[in-house]
Amino acid sequence: MTKFIIQPHGRLQEWIAHEKGYFRDEGLDYDFEPGPSFHSAKQVDASGKIKDVVAGAFESYKEGGGNKGVKSDISCACHWTVNQAAAEHIGTMWGKSYVVTPGGIMVPPESPIARPEDLAGQEVAVGYRSGSHYTTIQALEAFLKPEDIKLKFVGSQWARVDIGIDRDVPATSVWGLTFQVLEQLGFRKVADCTFMIAFMFPATVDPADVEKYMNGLKQAQMDLDLEPEKYKPYYLHEIPERHKPAVDVRRFSTGERIVFLPYSEQTFAKTQAWIHERGIFPERPPALDYASSVAA
Repeated sequence: MTKFIIQPHGRLQEWIAHEKGYFRDEGLDYDFEPGPSFHSAKQVDASGKIKDVVAGAFESYKEGGGNKGVKSDISCACHWTVNQAAAEHIGTMWGKSYVVTPGGIMVPPESPIARPEDLAGQEVAVGYRSGSHYTTIQALEAFLKPEDIKLKFVGSQWARVDIGIDRDVPATSVWGLTFQVLEQLGFRKVADCTFMIAFMFPATVDPADVEKYMNGLKQAQMDLDLEPEKYKPYYLHEIPERHKPAVDVRRFSTGERIVFLPYSEQTFAKTQAWIHERGIFPERPPALDYASSVAA
C-alpha cells in the first residue's frame, strides 16, 4: 500500500505528532518528504547579482497537480496561493482548519529604515506568488501607495534568509521559522506580516487520510501549548545546516499555530476578490465553486 506523504512546513506540530505516535494511532501509514523550499538558497548570476525568481508555491502546485514540488499527499502554502490553486481545481483545499504564522518585513540592525513609510521605493525580497508576496502587499498597503511598494522576487524562504544576512536587498519579508532566525540575528521588524496558511492535497488522496493527519496535529497542538520548551529542539529538523550554528532554537517562540476553525465559503470568495483586485494572476477562474474546491 502506498504511504501517505507529509510535507513538513517548518513548524513543530508534525514532529510532535510523529514522535508521540499520533499519526500512527490514527491508522496513518506515512513518511515525511521535505519540499523544495527547505533546500532553497539564494541564486546569483555570473556577475554576482541576485537573480529574479519568477516562480513560487503556486507554480509548484500547478506543475505537481496539487503536489507541492515533490509528491506530497498533504502540504501547505499561504492561503492565497492554496485558494487560487483550489479555485483552478489544481488540488483540493482543506477547509476545516488553517494555520496562522508570525511574519514581518525585516531589516538589518544597522539599516536606516525605521518605519514602514521608509520602505517607499525600496526593494523588499519576497517569493513569487508565495506567502511573502501577498502578505507584504497586504501589510504595506496600510502605509504606502501601491506604486511605492517595490517587490524583488528572489525565491523561497531560506533564499530570503541568505539574502537578508548578506545585505543584498534593503529589506526581506520572512515568516514562521525564518522570521525567528532573522529576529534572533538582530534584524528589526519594520512591519508585521502575520498571515494565514492553508492545507492542500491532490485529487488522488482520500480525504479520510487527511482527517487522520489533522487529528494527529490537533493533539500535537495541545502538547505544544502546554509544554512549548519541551518541543522546541524539533526546530533543528527544519533548519538547513548552514544556519544551525548561528541560532539557539530554545529562544524561539512556538511559531505557527494551527487553528481548527473552518475556512468558510465567504472567506474563500473574499480572498479570491482580494487576489484579483491586485492583478496577481492574469485571469479569474471562470466560476467559483466552493463545494468542489474545498473539503469543508
